[in-house]
Amino acid sequence: MTNNQVYFSPVQLGRHTLRNRIVLPPLTRQRAAQPGNIATDLMARYYQQRASAGFMVTEGTQIEPRGQGYAWTPGIYTHEQVEGWRKVTDAVHAEGGVIFAQLWHVGRVSHSALQPNGDAPVAPSAIAPQKVKAFIQTAPGEGKLIEPPTPRALTVVEIKELVELYAQAARNALDAGFDGVELHCANGYLINQFISSHSNTRTDEYGGSLEKRLRFLSEVVAAVSEVTGADRMGVRFTPLFESTDQDRIYIGLVETDPHETYVEAIKVLEDAGVAYLSIAEADWDDAPDLPLMFRQAVRKTFSGCVIYAGKYTVERGARLLETGLADMVGFGRSFIANPDLPARVANGWPLNPINPSTLYGGAEKGLTDYPAYAD
Repeated sequence: MTNNQVYFSPVQLGRHTLRNRIVLPPLTRQRAAQPGNIATDLMARYYQQRASAGFMVTEGTQIEPRGQGYAWTPGIYTHEQVEGWRKVTDAVHAEGGVIFAQLWHVGRVSHSALQPNGDAPVAPSAIAPQKVKAFIQTAPGEGKLIEPPTPRALTVVEIKELVELYAQAARNALDAGFDGVELHCANGYLINQFISSHSNTRTDEYGGSLEKRLRFLSEVVAAVSEVTGADRMGVRFTPLFESTDQDRIYIGLVETDPHETYVEAIKVLEDAGVAYLSIAEADWDDAPDLPLMFRQAVRKTFSGCVIYAGKYTVERGARLLETGLADMVGFGRSFIANPDLPARVANGWPLNPINPSTLYGGAEKGLTDYPAYAD
């Protein structure tokens, strides 16, 4: 029988000593206040309810207006947004929690309706994404999924400006009281787009060889690290090795050699001294598991804290921790439906089922109304 107590030994993540190995990973909920995409009191309550996690990462928060691909997601580039997030960090810290902000730019996974002046989205190259949709508002509280248009390729000058926008977002996160930041380099979004040969066909210093495709990642990591310190930042990847369901390929980009691509990307993080690496695994029903050889290479290459998240049950996560290949495990759907998840894991209590219809948008229902076990 798996020993769930493996979750409850302390673990070091950068400068933070965490009380357990259960992670609330970044989960898009689309409930920011409009206009302005500002974190709300309701969002603060949602995170506070889950602050018994050893470690928490916010939903993706766009670093600039062009970084938004879905209606009602929060930002972190205005004074009002920083003040909104301060409500969240104060609420989490009141419960003794540790929370990082996930810095997000969707790149080409957007639509002109979400872009300043109705412009085309920006990306490494003018290649439209496949099998992925943006989400736009059609009326207050209502919206629809829509095909992204072909993006506009960024100039080198604009790429350098984007690096600074990431750094400024990190400054804003610290001003908002966050304990650190996570770079969203996964799921086919902007930094992932630079890494992938499928979305980056540039012939300048930011494209071509793998080394050049990793340049944007390297520069963003360096710029953000200078703001926060490497011991207060992490990076999230989605290394897909195959897809048994081609309609699900939107979660990321399957590289010709994913092992080499992501081991080299992880070396960038190791060289920078980044505190943690978060691996988001495919989570649909028949998704293939990550190869053991890749997990072993991750552990060999990266000396910081390693987090895995995907379709983990409590038992499967415990087995992974017991192998020593992971330091922490993230639970998405389980943590949405069970605000007291660590207590349930510790005591073997049953889990609430999740209501899929209330995941995105709305108000309290499906966000803050899931009961704790004692209730």
